[in-house]
Amino acid sequence: MNEDFVQDTMLLLKKDFEISKEKEATTKEDLIDLLQPIIQQMINRDFEKLLQICYRVDLGENKLKQILHESEPETMAFDLAKALVERQMLKIEIKRKYSGK
Repeated sequence: MNEDFVQDTMLLLKKDFEISKEKEATTKEDLIDLLQPIIQQMINRDFEKLLQICYRVDLGENKLKQILHESEPETMAFDLAKALVERQMLKIEIKRKYSGK
């Protein structure tokens, strides 16, 4: 996966999750690792805001329900982070495909 693809995904995630500018990632796994503790904190303290972000990112109601109902409590933040990163990457891939980049 090329690095500017990851950086474009990072920019979307920074906006959605209000991540500070100094945080960086160079791989999909870095993005998930960066997002996981933020999501865990939101699960514990601001679940409604997390749901709003999932809606805004267009995660998909079925995918969100599946993660919320089937994931173990210990892995829920990781599963949500992975799904959100993959969704944002798909959006970038589609945008690039149809914009000629």
